[in-house]
Amino acid sequence: MTDLHALPDLRVGLVGYGLAGSVFHAPLIAATEGLVLDTVVTSNPERQEQAHGEFPDVRFVDSPDDLWQYAAELDLIVIASPNKTHIPVATAALKAGLPVVVDKPIAGTAAEARDLAALAEEKNLLLSVFQNRRWDNDFLTLQALIADGELGDIQRFESRFERWRPQPKGGWRESGDPSEIGGLLYDLGSHVVDQALVLFGPAASVYAESDVRRPGAQADDDTFIAITHTGGVRSHLYVSATTAQLGPRFRVLGSSAGYVKYGLDPQEAALRDGKRPSAAEGWGEEAESLWGRVGSGESPLTGGGRPVPTLPGDYPAFYAGIADSLRTGANPPVTAHEAAAALDVLEAARRSAAEGITVQL
Repeated sequence: MTDLHALPDLRVGLVGYGLAGSVFHAPLIAATEGLVLDTVVTSNPERQEQAHGEFPDVRFVDSPDDLWQYAAELDLIVIASPNKTHIPVATAALKAGLPVVVDKPIAGTAAEARDLAALAEEKNLLLSVFQNRRWDNDFLTLQALIADGELGDIQRFESRFERWRPQPKGGWRESGDPSEIGGLLYDLGSHVVDQALVLFGPAASVYAESDVRRPGAQADDDTFIAITHTGGVRSHLYVSATTAQLGPRFRVLGSSAGYVKYGLDPQEAALRDGKRPSAAEGWGEEAESLWGRVGSGESPLTGGGRPVPTLPGDYPAFYAGIADSLRTGANPPVTAHEAAAALDVLEAARRSAAEGITVQL
């Protein structure tokens, strides 16, 4: 049997060193046994200096086109550049014979995602999507509660990813240009839809309301998505930058009990603060005061129900799964086909909001 620990490190090329590349991907790659950050694609001198400060041995190139000359020296390409670049850069990487991880959303349409998946399958190469919120502390806790039957049969799932940002920040994420694939529907919506599908299976129908509320904003900043799953569960999903009073992250109602959880997983904030999984004790853990509650008939705000310890969040599990997949051929932690199913819902939501209809899938 091969000792995987004795194998040479897998060398990673990272495309993009903005928020996604610098806060999420680079630190998590570096924290993963068997992976090493080899090359970063960015032409921005400040970002090069930032990356060099943490990863002094990293190589820099200015563009993805400059990266392919090193294809024989690399084992994985991670794409953390703006959304509109995901498909062209991923296509070029696969054609260069390199496995690929793409930040979410993988594409602007489900058809593009499935075409990319077909190319990866034709080349017999890994293609995965960074849906890191599957390893949020609250999501892992909810999965465990459902698996243990603590809530009974789930009837309604409410999920909120809300912020209070009354002034637009600008940039491509808030652009009204459809080619940029911006707006909260495709940004935070990619997370909440993926979580709902993982928990409760395929969507049968989708209804949505989507608004541009802030003065000067161009893309949707306040969106509601209702999914009826084929198994009968109804998911109500909220993504917003205009929420002056934040609701619970999860409110999950079952035939036996409900689960209510406030607050966001702490891992993003820790990464932004420069903390790293390989060095931090208690990575992904949160204070007892933030634990959710399980019970029936009473408000958790008045002490109803019982507190349930929140399982630690585990973003490092994603790249550990990628390394294992590359080494052993195991399925990746997230597949492109799963990402395409989420895009089916996002496209249906966009159509529903535009036409005022419920879309059947």
